[in-house]
Amino acid sequence: MEVEHRMLRHWRFLTLLLVSLSMGMAFCHALELAPKMRYDASLYLSLHRTLYPLFGAPVGAAIEVGAVLGSIGLILLAHRRTPSFAFTLVGAACMLIAHATWWVWVNPANGELARMAVNGPAPDWAQWRNQWEYAHLARFLLQLWGFAMLLLSVLVETPQRAGHG
Repeated sequence: MEVEHRMLRHWRFLTLLLVSLSMGMAFCHALELAPKMRYDASLYLSLHRTLYPLFGAPVGAAIEVGAVLGSIGLILLAHRRTPSFAFTLVGAACMLIAHATWWVWVNPANGELARMAVNGPAPDWAQWRNQWEYAHLARFLLQLWGFAMLLLSVLVETPQRAGHG
């Protein structure tokens, strides 16, 4: 039992670390959204190509995949723990949905935006920009909620000492 508890603690630590790093990348995109919506096509496409190389493979992708796999692993490790399991399940689901959002909306927009000429973008460039920006905002909100749920899964198991609230 002690070995299982120790493994769960280590897995939670690593998962929370990876989820926070992944959420940090999504938070960057969320903070940039408002100013970038005012950029003209040329500036937007230039920045899109130069600011984000490490957000993808190998650095960002490894962090994101690690966060998702870590969350799934927590479901398996915490399945007998009540009430933390419900928080773990919701947190992992949020991470999975955020990851799926990248594949369904962000990745296609990345492809389309990368094919456009910086000085002669396609007429629908703003639609692709909007899809990219708002999908990243949705991913941040999902990851924030997922992180909060995973953190709560730890806190509900944290014993409170008498007289210390």
